[in-house]
Amino acid sequence: MKYDSIIIGGGIVGLATAYKILTVKPDHKLLLVEKERDVSLHQTGNNSGVIHSGIYYKPGGLKAKNCRRGYKQLLDFCDENEVEYDICGKVIVAVSEDEMPYLNNLYERGIQNGLTNLELLNEKQLKEIEPHVNGMAGISVPQTGIVDFKKVSQKLKENIIDLGAEIKFNEEVLNISKSGDGLNVTTLKGDYSAKYIISCAGLHSDRVAKKTDPALPLRIIPFRGEYYKLKPEKRYLVNSLIYPVPDPAFPFLGVHFTRMIDGEVEAGPNAVLAFKREGYKKFDFNLKDTYETFTWPGFINVAGKFWRTGFGEFYRSFSKAAFVKALQKLIPEITGDDLEPGGAGVRAQACDRNGGLLDDFYFSENGNVLHVCNAPSPAATSSLSIGEYIAGKLFDKMN
Repeated sequence: MKYDSIIIGGGIVGLATAYKILTVKPDHKLLLVEKERDVSLHQTGNNSGVIHSGIYYKPGGLKAKNCRRGYKQLLDFCDENEVEYDICGKVIVAVSEDEMPYLNNLYERGIQNGLTNLELLNEKQLKEIEPHVNGMAGISVPQTGIVDFKKVSQKLKENIIDLGAEIKFNEEVLNISKSGDGLNVTTLKGDYSAKYIISCAGLHSDRVAKKTDPALPLRIIPFRGEYYKLKPEKRYLVNSLIYPVPDPAFPFLGVHFTRMIDGEVEAGPNAVLAFKREGYKKFDFNLKDTYETFTWPGFINVAGKFWRTGFGEFYRSFSKAAFVKALQKLIPEITGDDLEPGGAGVRAQACDRNGGLLDDFYFSENGNVLHVCNAPSPAATSSLSIGEYIAGKLFDKMN
């Protein structure tokens, strides 16, 4: 069957891209193929549901630009499609004097990224917002919110079907090849032809990209993030979202507290090297995934730079007491008895050959093929803007 374009991957970025293409060109014949039984079952469906403000990201970078644009588009989409969300705000907390320069840098970065009404807080002001928090200073970020991105994804799915797209589930992509003046996508169930291919394959983005770009200069390294939940009687300890000042050398935000849209409060995540790309449990293992991680030259460099941090993350994974100790930096009252097991997600982190952990969105183009190779947080918040960006690239090629 022939299509104008085929999108590979039914996470929120693939869905948003399809939505943006079809809202501009309703007659565009589009197919979305997904290897799972439904949309958004991996990164999108296992994140903590935070609508990010854009305070963390390097001014002028793709994350900063798309997060700010995507933020407004996401809220508009939720309003139009009756998806519940809550702009509850958050605080970023400095617990020691050596974190103060990083806190001030975040504040300035937020201003540069166009955030308004940010407020630097002293200890007293911090406790007025979050009475149980421990910190010497903080930033109030009123734009941060919460939503269920699985529900957003389902609404995107409904919209793109209404706009005429086809979605085929349980169809893992085996190959992408040239076919006459177009391209051919081979899945477990069949072959489909199109003039343009867009891959948004998340945890498998490098593998799909290498089908048309064998020299792709990066590899996905999977990191599992594990959560605890506060027991219902302890949820009063957290009013909204409480984040630490992140380590600027490590592309993760540190363990934090997130009040979710259903009222539950998550505590976490850690960031543990996963031995399976879709490994949500501690002992999940896949030989191919592990081999690809450990034989990538960049990973050796990452391990050399971050082995102490990595060991600490593994230790917290297996020691609830160590996890609790990390949480107590923000809320000293927390005890192990206040926590119950939560869920886990796996983040697809792109790593280059030199050991650089890519900190921005990364796209690879090859003829009429575009691959989204690195789209970590805030990709869900940014998804509609990313989709608009990709749709613009597609329309430029079509013209």
